[in-house]
Amino acid sequence: MKKITTVATSLLLSLAIASEASAYTVKSGDTMNKIAQESHMSLQDLIAKNPQVKNPNLIYVGDNINTTSQGATNNNITTTNVNKPQVQNTVTATNSEEDLLARLVRAEAESEPYAGKVAVARVVLNRVAHPDFPNTISGVIYESGQFSPVSNGTINRPADAESIRAVKEAVAIGGDRNGALFFYNPKTASNNWNGTRQAVATIGNHVFSK
Repeated sequence: MKKITTVATSLLLSLAIASEASAYTVKSGDTMNKIAQESHMSLQDLIAKNPQVKNPNLIYVGDNINTTSQGATNNNITTTNVNKPQVQNTVTATNSEEDLLARLVRAEAESEPYAGKVAVARVVLNRVAHPDFPNTISGVIYESGQFSPVSNGTINRPADAESIRAVKEAVAIGGDRNGALFFYNPKTASNNWNGTRQAVATIGNHVFSK
């Protein structure tokens, strides 16, 4: 009887450890991209496993993130989540539009952290998904008076490798019409209009708002 009890206890402990390992608790400084890399998963897989995260660029300390690997099973996850309406909307991007967006990201966020570059790219994609803005990447970027790199010519510089990678990641996530639609640097902003918007995140020097 003692042997059976020991085996049963060990089995329950193993199951508890496995269950805990599949749920990651967000800490200060974490991003979905960082969690995905540390969990040896692609960002897209991590997002797909966490439909409760409506905005992958906005997670909070204490949130639980499912990090179950592709081959693992979790009895608490059902396939019905796949069919639930998602906030994200697929944004189709041609090679030339990805290049255009990457050039904008470099011009707007060259000195910003990688997560900030992804967030800038997502602002454009969020606008594409939003009914109040043009429905193409080029249309959003070239809309009059929206992005200073268009008017000052810095958008014509070739994109760098990190900006290209950030754009590909952002396109993989898609657009979110309820996500950030604007960003600004409060230290250099020439007017207070952006400050009247609802801030959703601060990454590096940029405040993202909607």
